Amino acid sequence: MECNTLEPALTRGLNLKPIPIDWSNIQTVFLDMDGTLLDLHFDNHFWLEHMPFQYAQKHGLSLDKAKTELANMCSSIEGTLDWYCLDYWEEKLDMDIVALKTQVSNRIAVRNNVETFLKYLADQQCRVVLLTNAHRKTVALKFAYTSIEPYFDRVITSHDIGVAKEDDNFWNKLHTIEYFNPKQSLFIDDNLDVLQAAENHGVAHLLAIHQPDSQQAPKNTQHYTAIECFKQLIH
Repeated sequence: MECNTLEPALTRGLNLKPIPIDWSNIQTVFLDMDGTLLDLHFDNHFWLEHMPFQYAQKHGLSLDKAKTELANMCSSIEGTLDWYCLDYWEEKLDMDIVALKTQVSNRIAVRNNVETFLKYLADQQCRVVLLTNAHRKTVALKFAYTSIEPYFDRVITSHDIGVAKEDDNFWNKLHTIEYFNPKQSLFIDDNLDVLQAAENHGVAHLLAIHQPDSQQAPKNTQHYTAIECFKQLIH
């Protein structure tokens, strides 16, 4: 899945400015999954469209009412570990979330040139760690429909740590299970709160994502340099 067919064609052929990285000084590369390596369109479509429809069908609600109820449930725990936990949502909603996600799995897509970048990291002999808030069930689903799993030296989810990546204590806890030097680490994520937590911890090299969802407008990444195409990191 080298090319993301959901990504707008106009972004593919642009002559984008390289993003300078001193790869000789990078030992560990931490990579987010959804919205970073994978198009966030799948997740947004699932939670904002497909899931409300299924919830409405289950409870005999209008689609608008279902969307409102789900939005209220989400907003009350946004940014916490439960917000990302499939076990939590399956119990709360009494629905098989993995089965429902599988119904729209055709929308799972690797961002353009991600695999080229992952191969490049292997050539640089960096340690590559997937660092995601996604539940292990979600990770397994995404790996089943993409070919990126072999590129990682390790996969760590926030559920392994016990707190979400937005939590300022996340990186302290990460140190207890994964050795890394913050000054020689690169972290790429589409969530600005997550990047801020990493910055607070002293992670020296941080990059955001220009357009996490290919079907939505680019985001303001504030003071973080944003990647438009992963080829910008290949020197």
